[in-house]
Amino acid sequence: MMGAVLSFVLMAVAGREILREINTFELMLYRSLIGLAVVLGLVLAHPRGVSLLRTGIIGQHLTRNIFHFAGQNLWFFAISAIALSQLVALEFTNPLWVALLAPFLLGESLTREKFAVVLLGFVGVLIVARPGVEPLSWGHAAGLAAAVGFALNAMFTRKIMRHDHVLTVLFWMTFIQSGFAFLLSLHGGIPWPSAALWPWIIIVGLTGLSAHYCLTTALGLAPASVVAPMEFIRLPVIAAVGMWLYQEPIMLTVFIGGGVILTANLLNLRLKS
Repeated sequence: MMGAVLSFVLMAVAGREILREINTFELMLYRSLIGLAVVLGLVLAHPRGVSLLRTGIIGQHLTRNIFHFAGQNLWFFAISAIALSQLVALEFTNPLWVALLAPFLLGESLTREKFAVVLLGFVGVLIVARPGVEPLSWGHAAGLAAAVGFALNAMFTRKIMRHDHVLTVLFWMTFIQSGFAFLLSLHGGIPWPSAALWPWIIIVGLTGLSAHYCLTTALGLAPASVVAPMEFIRLPVIAAVGMWLYQEPIMLTVFIGGGVILTANLLNLRLKS
């Protein structure tokens, strides 16, 4: 989990630096191509080799990556629009969206208790966003929409992992998203990044994979009820980074709201156990 926290923080800082020069679609193109090269290297080194690239559920991979690509682009947009700590707190609603949407997509039940937990989580969102005190922006909307995209991605990933190896999932993710990003970048032309930008692009490309790897490994070593609270460490870390690098104020409401959202997530986990 410490590896996951470090990966997400580095990705956020690198993303903000990259977006000074290129847009989110172009960022996703370079990130996906770097990820694709790394995944292909891992596939070739695996005993099963290129046979890992075969899948019988390409439609599910395509659907999953539509949601993940949309969520990731919205996340990068929000990085440049609102404080990093606010974005991370809003991102914590991801599991609550899963609880709310799973009955419609996975056939799971939505009990009164689960619905109450989701409402509690969105009280935390209101505390973080402070409508009426601070003007709501497209950045807040993008942060919440990104969490929805990540939640839908998580649900489809859960279904896909019943059939495919993790390297199969990562290959189709980077391959499909490279195609999406290429097509959406064509309109304005695809710029070649400056030499100063390449280190940040490489960081985004590598941390996109390392974050998923570390989270998956953590969940394999410990139950979600242990892993989920540790992710809250990301909030004070990113708040400190935002203050240090970008002079963003540390807002008490972000921590209070983030704590409410985390409490809702923990109650949701307890309902599942």
